[in-house]
Amino acid sequence: MVHMPTVNSTATPDRGSGMEHLQAYRAAGGGKHRANKPTEARARGRRLLIAAAVLFAAAIAHTESKAQAGPFAPMAGSWSGGGTVILDDGSTERIRCRAKYAPIGPTMEMSLTCASDAYKFNLGASVKAEGSAITGNWSEASRNISGSLQGRGGGGNFEVVASAAGFNANIALRTSGNKQTVTLRADSQFRGANISMTR
Repeated sequence: MVHMPTVNSTATPDRGSGMEHLQAYRAAGGGKHRANKPTEARARGRRLLIAAAVLFAAAIAHTESKAQAGPFAPMAGSWSGGGTVILDDGSTERIRCRAKYAPIGPTMEMSLTCASDAYKFNLGASVKAEGSAITGNWSEASRNISGSLQGRGGGGNFEVVASAAGFNANIALRTSGNKQTVTLRADSQFRGANISMTR
């Protein structure tokens, strides 16, 4: 009888073949790592963009907080409405008005324009608060006059006197939430105006 050699099914694989598989795995791993470099660069770029956006938003918030912190803060923004103007002869006319207030801390730029069918005034002013004292300059474009402002107030409520050569006017502003009234009393040009506006 001829005996056939027994084949061991658990024989150790060829060592050379195992090394080839290990080298192939390492090569594949190395290739995968290199492929991730562009992805990591994009991720870093996104993180930088996010950081820049956060810094930009913080700068805007800081600027807005400065605008909201001063005595003129309740007036900030654009307003519109109307009222009446009292002319030199004592007659009255209905007027339409719009105002814009741009406060930054203790300072403010403002404009107030009112008009009827036959009458118009365009008042602009730059003011500054030191405590409750208000000082500044004003101009009225349609009549080409300008002068100084001084008065007192805070929290969006002010009483000031606008003065120029041959002209004086008392101006009172009252602000409550989104409502504002402006009262002017003058000794020439016109006698006064009563204005109500909303934001």
